[in-house]
Amino acid sequence: MKTCLTAAACTALGLVLATQSAATEWNASVWGKRRAFTEHVEKLAELVSEKTGGEFTINVSYGGLSKPRENLDGIEIGAFEMAQFCAGYHRDKNRAITVLELPFLGVNTLEEEVAVSHAIYDHPAVLGEMAKWNARIIMTSPMPQYNLVGTGTPPDALVDFDGMRVRATGGLGQAFEAVGGVPTSVAATEAYGAMQSGVVDTVAFAQHAHLSFGTINEADWWTENLNPGTVNCPVVVNIEAYEALPPEHRDVLNSSIDEAIAHYLVNYGELLETWDSVLKEKGVTKAKVPDEVIAEFKAKAADPIREQWISDMSAQGLPAQDLYDLVQFTLNAKRGGN
Repeated sequence: MKTCLTAAACTALGLVLATQSAATEWNASVWGKRRAFTEHVEKLAELVSEKTGGEFTINVSYGGLSKPRENLDGIEIGAFEMAQFCAGYHRDKNRAITVLELPFLGVNTLEEEVAVSHAIYDHPAVLGEMAKWNARIIMTSPMPQYNLVGTGTPPDALVDFDGMRVRATGGLGQAFEAVGGVPTSVAATEAYGAMQSGVVDTVAFAQHAHLSFGTINEADWWTENLNPGTVNCPVVVNIEAYEALPPEHRDVLNSSIDEAIAHYLVNYGELLETWDSVLKEKGVTKAKVPDEVIAEFKAKAADPIREQWISDMSAQGLPAQDLYDLVQFTLNAKRGGN
């Protein structure tokens, strides 16, 4: 009887230990507060938990694990399993994906942004570069074209950008610099303070960020049509943690990505539908930059910066022309071109 009880107890203990070992808990490092920009991360966490009956959980931390500019470093050392970062925060670490931050790239919709981003993420040059940081990109954080908020008189001539101190990162910063602007790449969480204190005159953000980080509250105007480009902010996972997942959990994670992106697109679309009412509520004027000024801006920023990027990245051993061509091919395919 004692032997039977002991055997039964051992069997039960073994089942408990097996159940415990099958459970997976990840931490995801993002920043700011929950907003449209993080909704796909939140949805992914929700989906994997639901599909595994709570056996796979992702704890989303808003600044508690790392600073925004250090998320890729945290992924490299395994400080957490998932993170969001923006390419412009450390362009030397993620050179290949900066093709997606070139100014006036021609991406018009969030769906197009998803398509070109994921095509680039799957390129061998990107996979190899990210692997150096023990990172694997699993999805993008698609954002619309950035536009400026500012105080005083909005720009209506190219000369108005000369000397303008603008919070803009990556290719956007280069674009404003090409027309005489003075870009600064303060983190998103510091943009409001920089604007309020006069460190910058204007801030370039997508709509959700102007709301989330309060820059819209300091603004007199918002440029509704400048559309100089956007930033690219992938969600990455630690390769070792990803490969250590039980196969069933890895399958759940992979199969939930498209659902998470779809949720993000719906949520962001709802935000865009309310944007005009937000501007009205806050007393912010929609400033339309003259078409001829935008054409001048493009002439100074788009082609020269693109050609310089291709030259510089090629010199560093990256297939820069291939990456740029892949963006254009994907855009054409997304639009039903031949």
